[in-house]
Amino acid sequence: MDLLQRLITIFAQNGYLAVFIALMICGAGLPLPEDVTLVAGGVIAGLGFANVHAMFGLCMFGVLLGDSAIFMLGHHYGARMMRWRLVAKVLTPARYAMVQRKFERYGNRMLFFARFLPGMRTTIYVTAGATHRVSTLRFLLIDTLAALISVPFWVYLGYLGANNHQWLVMWMHRSQASLWLVVGAVLVIALVLWWRYRRRQADEAEGCDD
Repeated sequence: MDLLQRLITIFAQNGYLAVFIALMICGAGLPLPEDVTLVAGGVIAGLGFANVHAMFGLCMFGVLLGDSAIFMLGHHYGARMMRWRLVAKVLTPARYAMVQRKFERYGNRMLFFARFLPGMRTTIYVTAGATHRVSTLRFLLIDTLAALISVPFWVYLGYLGANNHQWLVMWMHRSQASLWLVVGAVLVIALVLWWRYRRRQADEAEGCDD
């Protein structure tokens, strides 16, 4: 994990600003993994160079700002973005067309799960903006809900493993699968709460009828 060690060194020397800039690079779709960046931010907090809760807040802001910027670019420029040299390297016409079809089929669900698909995230957010089927407010709401799962997961993992890199690297290799388990657990809890809410409403309605 040479990249992780380099990021830890840079972040420890330059603090929160370096983490924020790195997250903007991630959001732009450039080849810097967001999960490794978040873990490195957590590590420097665990080493005493930052406060872990402040790091979590900064990372949430950076992630949402980067995602929103990509979404708004798609919203304003749409398919014209594919003619930009930098964008064309990430967003090929074939990938754009494929994501359009998937987005038309799955809609908001695809936006939510895009946060957990590193290789497709930028393309999906650009496409969501370009289709004009999702308002900015709805995009922010869905993206925030997803980020509230992924961002603390990676940041606090780095914090807990700051002094044990062997353990940290082992869990980073396992963590993509573990993150999907967390997503599944959150969705199950949300469904149970929704079901209980609907049942309570039904019981109250029956009580009123009586």
